[in-house]
Amino acid sequence: MIKEYRISDREELLGVFKLNIPKYFAPKEVDDFLEYLDDHGDSYLTIEKDNKIVGGIGYLFNVSDKSGQITWIFLHPEYTDHGLGKQAVEHCMTLLKSNPEIVKLVVTTSQLAFRFFEKFGFILIKTGKDYWGPGLDLFLMEIQLNDEYV
Repeated sequence: MIKEYRISDREELLGVFKLNIPKYFAPKEVDDFLEYLDDHGDSYLTIEKDNKIVGGIGYLFNVSDKSGQITWIFLHPEYTDHGLGKQAVEHCMTLLKSNPEIVKLVVTTSQLAFRFFEKFGFILIKTGKDYWGPGLDLFLMEIQLNDEYV
């Protein structure tokens, strides 16, 4: 089940996030994630299974380049490969595509997850070595939604 993030979810969500360090996130990203929740909690979602939080995902509209961004997606390691990540990404893509101002969807991920996003039609635009931390490279991916995309 996908639900809107509530401040009361913060500690449980943070606990799940930390289970993904250092494999998917660098330790220094904990503070970035908490700041993101403070600034964009209104567009963050929790992924729940068996009445507990097992992951999270965010979405944003960037006015400057008219992009919809999928952000900070992660799952409890015991809940990967159950279709929850797919369900969450599809949910966010539907929300973002409903905004007629959005001309492209963007995700910034790593070499560990970019193949997952390819399944949704995201195309690799750029990479950056050790961008997130040692051994965690940037993979910038996009989907063009209409002809206004530049």
